[in-house]
Amino acid sequence: MITNYSEKEVIKGRKSIFLAGPTPRSKETVSWRPEAIEILNKLDFDGIVYIPEYGINVGDIDNDKQFAWELEALEEATTIVFWVPRKLPEMPAFTTNVEFGYWLRMEDRMAQNMLGI
Repeated sequence: MITNYSEKEVIKGRKSIFLAGPTPRSKETVSWRPEAIEILNKLDFDGIVYIPEYGINVGDIDNDKQFAWELEALEEATTIVFWVPRKLPEMPAFTTNVEFGYWLRMEDRMAQNMLGI
C-alpha cells in the first residue's frame, strides 16, 4: 500500500482509494484517517490511498494548493470512501455533506452519459 498525503504530488496509474471526510481543524482533534489506513493495511490493500491532509507538519496549509490536490486525487481515484462522523463540535462534517452531494451528482451524470440517457 502506498499512502499519498496532500503535501506530495498525486501518484497516478494504479487502483486507489480517496479517504473523503472531515479533516481535523485543530491539533487537539485526532484524525480518523490513520485508523482507516490501518484497516486497509490489515486487508492487504495494495493500491494507493489518497489522504487529503499533510503527513508531516509542514506549516500553514495553502488552501488553493490543497483544493487543487484534492480535485486531482479525486479524479484519479478508482474508489472514493466517505466517512461522516457527525461529531459536534469537533468534526461536524458539514463541508463533507457538500462534497458527498457533489460527487454523488457527478457519478449520476457519468452513469447517465454511459447509458445515453
